[in-house]
Amino acid sequence: MKIDTTSGVIDEARQHLSPNCDARPDESDISLIVIHGISLPPGKYGKNYIDQLFCNQLDKNEHPYFKEIADLKVSSHFLIRRDGELVQYVPLQKRAWHAGASCFGDRERCNDFSIGIELEGEDDSPYTEIQYQVLAPLIKSLFKAYPLLNEQALVGHSDIAPGRKTDPGKVFDWEKLKKLLSS
Repeated sequence: MKIDTTSGVIDEARQHLSPNCDARPDESDISLIVIHGISLPPGKYGKNYIDQLFCNQLDKNEHPYFKEIADLKVSSHFLIRRDGELVQYVPLQKRAWHAGASCFGDRERCNDFSIGIELEGEDDSPYTEIQYQVLAPLIKSLFKAYPLLNEQALVGHSDIAPGRKTDPGKVFDWEKLKKLLSS
């Protein structure tokens, strides 16, 4: 995958731009990758509800759970769907609103310096093989494009928001990802 560092776009990704982003405090400080898990409604896959949520178009009446989340202003840089489709919502030089209240080391507000990657899934269901096959090259491309990124700067949402978040969950295979990154 090739990242255009000027536009912050990956050509291989379907572009579905979210309004839920803003300027980073320091565009040169991209130093963390946060892996998330999301399914809407919980445990259901394959619909366009994630696109709708990240673009403020989720219909509260479509599902009872949506009444709780439809007014949230959230986004992520990327989503990898169960079938391996890569979607980009926010250019990389902008701050996506994915981490919420968070801390990495002694730094708070992880959105300021991180890239958010959502995987369509949930904590207790294994992610698909194709998701890992798309995730690894994406991360390798990010490592090449942003010199502050490395494997030590690769975390789950649960790592930066413990007690508040549990994704990508215990079933996320960190060892598999590390092997794919080293190959």
